[in-house]
Amino acid sequence: MKSTLACLANGIPLSPLPPPRGPTPGIAHAPKRVSGLTLEQERLAIANALRYIPKELHKILVKDCVQELRDYGHIYFYRFMPTFRMKAYPISDYPAKIVEARSIQLMIFNNLDPEVAQFPEELVTYGSNGSVFQNWAQFWLVMQYLSIMTEKQTLELYSGHPHGLFPSSPDAPRMILTNGLIIPRFDGQEMYEKLYALGCTQYGQMTAGSFCYIGPSGIVHGTTLTVLNAARKFLKSDMSGRIFLSSGLGGMSGAQPKATVITGGIAVIAEVSEEALMKRHKQGWLNEVFRDIPSLFERAQVAKEKKEKVSLGYLGNVVDLWEYLARDDVPAIVDISSDQTSCHNVYGGGYYPVGLSYEESNDLMSKDPSEFKKCVDASLIRQVAAINKVVSAKKVSVFFDYGNSFLASAAHAGAEVFSDEPGSKELLKFRYRSYVELIMGDIFSLGFGPFRWVCTSGKEEDLLLTDRIARDVIIECMEEEGCPEETKAQYADNKLWIEQAHENKLVVGSQARILYADALARIRMAQAFNKHVMEGKLSAPVVLSRDHHDVSGTDSVFRETSNITDGSKFCADMATHNFIGDGIRGATWVALHNGGGCGVSKVINGGHGHVLDGSVRAGEKAAAMLLWDVNNGVTRRAWARNPNALLSIKRAMKLFPELKVTVPELADEEMIKEEMEKKE
Repeated sequence: MKSTLACLANGIPLSPLPPPRGPTPGIAHAPKRVSGLTLEQERLAIANALRYIPKELHKILVKDCVQELRDYGHIYFYRFMPTFRMKAYPISDYPAKIVEARSIQLMIFNNLDPEVAQFPEELVTYGSNGSVFQNWAQFWLVMQYLSIMTEKQTLELYSGHPHGLFPSSPDAPRMILTNGLIIPRFDGQEMYEKLYALGCTQYGQMTAGSFCYIGPSGIVHGTTLTVLNAARKFLKSDMSGRIFLSSGLGGMSGAQPKATVITGGIAVIAEVSEEALMKRHKQGWLNEVFRDIPSLFERAQVAKEKKEKVSLGYLGNVVDLWEYLARDDVPAIVDISSDQTSCHNVYGGGYYPVGLSYEESNDLMSKDPSEFKKCVDASLIRQVAAINKVVSAKKVSVFFDYGNSFLASAAHAGAEVFSDEPGSKELLKFRYRSYVELIMGDIFSLGFGPFRWVCTSGKEEDLLLTDRIARDVIIECMEEEGCPEETKAQYADNKLWIEQAHENKLVVGSQARILYADALARIRMAQAFNKHVMEGKLSAPVVLSRDHHDVSGTDSVFRETSNITDGSKFCADMATHNFIGDGIRGATWVALHNGGGCGVSKVINGGHGHVLDGSVRAGEKAAAMLLWDVNNGVTRRAWARNPNALLSIKRAMKLFPELKVTVPELADEEMIKEEMEKKE
């Protein structure tokens, strides 16, 4: 394959010019976008796209641009799609001069692997619009830049556009990228759609546009922890014989059935796309498929009685499931519930309305977007009404928002989703809470989050060795003197996870793993991995990354910072400082995005990637960067008076003496109240 990939160094394939192409039939494609551009703006979009093409070819390529913009609402340059298979090849196959650049090439290929990506030909990795690049010309130009890059250059990307290679130093990041950053005065979904159609910006989601996605296995662990801790908190038990009801089997949501089975429970997941549902079924992550609601719940009841570990997929709309459960003649069967449709893009294919098939919805979305919007709003209102009835009848123990903007979108549609508290609409207080606010926020505040690594050799034996290394580090950290019980409990959960990771068959795409870990464990794992690369025990470099959905990666009112209670959850200092701090400490690449998993203008999130090549300097950079990357967020959460964060940051200052942070003095709330009452 090395000889085939050598063409990456040549840039956009123009000689000979590939023949015209359109989307490949028979595979999943992004919904047709509604650009909303005027004729003048369409001319601008086409001129913008042609900037990548030599002028002598404009008369040929302009036809592609016009057709794609009119037919699909965006210019993808389908003509330039690679003819070879996109996947994470061994790092030695890539043509770049330096290991960091080859690692980035590998990670990009993994993000566009058809086994990994949701809509690979539209360069969308997950979440219906989470893009790696805006078009295939950008892909080829980035590959060319990476192929010629030296350790004294940094590649800058503006929303997928390679701005160029700039002189820097070996200690600087090899790549800096941003996605969807729009001036606040103009930041919003309508403006974003126009800018995307114009070729000016893209929605990078979290790890799609920062080249760190590792397939649904990346979210399986987080979903497992969420479901496991939801059962502990609301059911006072484990998941044995318990049913988790949700929807979505696409990118991130595709982890739900696998994760629930790992917890020992029963998953009932609805999905409107047969292609997405069958993809998970063939993958082995979804055990059984149903098209009939009574049969589905009869099977679920049997599984409940027998305490089976099984996942059941329903081909249809989750609203129908909720309305069935809301019927007076249907007994309680579900234990915990949520929704993981991509409501951050609620009118653009992230949520499909009840009463229309998947195909009918896509057709209406492109032909009559205003009517489609009405159907979506009506569906959200019906879904919330059914959820409210089921919850009030105590047929389910808890419903939580999965940080996918479900509640925010339902509120915008006019659903009865606000709490009964005065001023709830103004303060965005919903009757249901975010899963971060309820469950994961306290885990983040302890410093634990989704640490990830990729074995660039592509060898399973390398991944298994890293599993053993990670397990040993977790045990070492658990036995550390002064380790709090709260921290030990998280280590114990993650020790069990990494011990079972291989048998759970989590790898999709690259040989990658995820493990929730705090700063101490991340640093020690990174140093151990690097040492094993140095000694040749790991046959190739290891790439470190994390989900942006982490301790300090994201400022998000509805999700990552929903449990910040000092009023600062609307501020984006943390993610921005995270991006800058990781960069100056030597991360191989850093990313800053607008939108995350909740939608344009609702989130600012940052991420990083770092290559452990076995050099002393790579290990030193990793230690400095990881200490900051985690404790930046723990400090912010401690300043917001979170008890877990206060516990963790005080311990961190003992473990790392050069760390000195501002610790809050805790005011007596009763004293404040009494004094205020005196002044009334």
